[in-house]
Amino acid sequence: MFPVRHEKGIALRQRLEGIGVYEKDIKEAFIRSQGKGGQNVNKTATCVYLKHIPSGIEVKCQKTRSQGLNRYYARQILYEKIERLIKSKESEEQQRITKIRRQKRKRSKRAKEKMLTEKRMQSQKKRERTFRNGEEG
Repeated sequence: MFPVRHEKGIALRQRLEGIGVYEKDIKEAFIRSQGKGGQNVNKTATCVYLKHIPSGIEVKCQKTRSQGLNRYYARQILYEKIERLIKSKESEEQQRITKIRRQKRKRSKRAKEKMLTEKRMQSQKKRERTFRNGEEG
């Protein structure tokens, strides 16, 4: 499949399938590269363009002068991008869970005592206001 060791190709395919990316979900196109590489680059389409249809992530790779190697590298880049996307969603969910946990846990005795003293002070202020206005007494 790719001009790399067979084990590397299989390992990459397994990693992609592990996060739910299959070859049928990838649209692949070849474009003429630009820049260094001389006649080879100008005549052949060595730049690889991949689009993961379900997520909409696009990757272009022209690391080497070989189309086969660029196909391998493009899939590696695609894997890293999708994995980063998945991890960020998981971390957002984790942050939400820890926030809820923090909100629900009991206050420490010191924090509870501080909150109660502030409440007592506030109620004392209110009581004094009502006495001054002549409503009670």
